[in-house]
Amino acid sequence: MTAVTQTSTLRRVLVANRGEIAVRIVRACRDEGVEVVVAVSDADQDSLAARLADGIVHIGPPSPTQSYLRVGQIVCAALLARCDAVHPGYGFLSERPALAEACAANGLVFVGPGADVIRRGGDKVAARAAARRAGVPVGAGSDTVETVRAAMDIGADIGFPVLLKAAAGGGGRGMVRVDDPAELATRFAVASSEALSAFGDGRLYVERLVENARHVEVQLLADTYGNIVHLGDRDCSLQRRYQKVLEEAPASALPAALHHRLAEAAVALGRELDYVGAGTVEFLVDLDRDEFVFLEVNTRVQVEHPVTEMVTGVDIVREQLRIAAGSPLSLTQDDVVVSGHSIECRINAESVGSGFAPSPGRVVRWSPPDGPGIRLDTHVFTGYDVPPHYDSLLAKLIVGGTDRDDAIRNLRAALAAFEVDGVDTTIELHQRIVDHPDFQTDNVNTKWLERVLLADPASMSSTTQRDAAARG
Repeated sequence: MTAVTQTSTLRRVLVANRGEIAVRIVRACRDEGVEVVVAVSDADQDSLAARLADGIVHIGPPSPTQSYLRVGQIVCAALLARCDAVHPGYGFLSERPALAEACAANGLVFVGPGADVIRRGGDKVAARAAARRAGVPVGAGSDTVETVRAAMDIGADIGFPVLLKAAAGGGGRGMVRVDDPAELATRFAVASSEALSAFGDGRLYVERLVENARHVEVQLLADTYGNIVHLGDRDCSLQRRYQKVLEEAPASALPAALHHRLAEAAVALGRELDYVGAGTVEFLVDLDRDEFVFLEVNTRVQVEHPVTEMVTGVDIVREQLRIAAGSPLSLTQDDVVVSGHSIECRINAESVGSGFAPSPGRVVRWSPPDGPGIRLDTHVFTGYDVPPHYDSLLAKLIVGGTDRDDAIRNLRAALAAFEVDGVDTTIELHQRIVDHPDFQTDNVNTKWLERVLLADPASMSSTTQRDAAARG
C-alpha cells in the first residue's frame, strides 16, 4: 500500500467499483469523515452508491472492459474528482498490480497492498512458494507446468484425481478436475484456454484433489508499522462450481487446536509477504486426514467480510481506510474476541431451475427482512433495473446468533420474510440449504451443494414446496 504519513488523513476517496461493495465503501468513508466519489458507468449513474456519495465521475459505457476494467480511466477519474485515494473494492481491478502502480505513479493512495504484494500474492505459484518459505503446509502438486506431458508426470506421482488450476486465477475460473490420465490432454486445453480468457495468462499448475474437504479462510489486517492481526476464520465450503454461495464465521466444525494452527499459518504468510491492508489467506481442510493445506491469498476485501465483522465487532473497511491513511492498527491481537456465530447468504438474481442463468430485469418489489441480528448489504431498491453486464449479486443477507443453532433459526426467519418480485433470485435455494439436516448438523464439504442438495430434488423442504405451489 502506498501510505501517506501517520499524521495525514485521507480527504477524498474514489470508489472504483459498483453494486453493494460500492455502497459499503461509501458508508465506511462517511463514518470515517472522508469525502467519497463513485466512479460510474452509464448503467450506474443513478445507482444507490451514486445517490449516497458526495459526487460521481463517469468512466464509460456499461461494458466492464470499457469502464471498470480500464486502469487509465480509473486514475483519470480520481484525478479529475480531486481525490487523493482509490478504493478498488473486490473484483474488477482490485487485484491488478497495474492499478496500484498507476496510483503510485500519480500520487494517489491505493487502498490495498502494494503492487509487488498483489503480484506475489495473486500469482498462485508464487504464493505457494511464499507459503513454503513461511512454513505453511502446501498441497501436493507442482509449480507451473508447460505441457500435458509434464502434468501427466505430476499426476502419476501424486495420484489421480487432480486439479488443473490457473496460476494467475481465482474464483474457480481456469480450474478443472481430471479423474483419469486419459482425460488430461483435453482438460489441460480447456483449463488453459479459460485461464487465458479470464486472466490473460494461460499458465497452469497441478494440485492433488482433496475429496472430503472444508474451505476455510482467515481474515488478516496489517499496517505499515509491522503490526498484523487475524480476525478468526470463516467457513466457505458451500460452493457451486467453485463459487461461494453461503459463508459463516467462525468455522465451527473445526477443533480448537486447528483454529489456532490456521491463524498462525495465515499470520506467518502475511509476514512473509510483508502484507499491508485487509487480506485473506484461504486453506483447504482435509477432513479425512485431519490436516490443512494452503490454497491462495486474496489481496483485497472479501465478499464475505461481514460475517467476520459481525462476530468480532471490527469494521474491516474502516480499518482499510485508516491503514491507507498511514495510521497504525486500532487493535491488537488481544483485542480480537470472536463472539457468537454469523451466516451470510449471497442473494443473486439467478434462476436456479434454469441452471443458475442470470435474471436481469426490473425489481418491482424489494422487501428485505429487518430486525435485531440482521444485516443487509445491498444496492437494490424497488424499481432498480438489474443490468445484464455485471455479476448477479443483489444482496448479502447476514444474520447473527448466540451460537450456530441460534444463527440458523434467525436466518430461516429472515429468508422467509425476504420478498422480491420482478427477477428470479436464489432465496429459495438458501431456504433449502438451511432446512437440510446435513447443514443443520454442519455435516457438509465443498462438494455437498452440488452432489447432495442440487442433485436431489426431493431435498426441497415442505415449506419451500408450499411456497412454490402458492406461486403457481
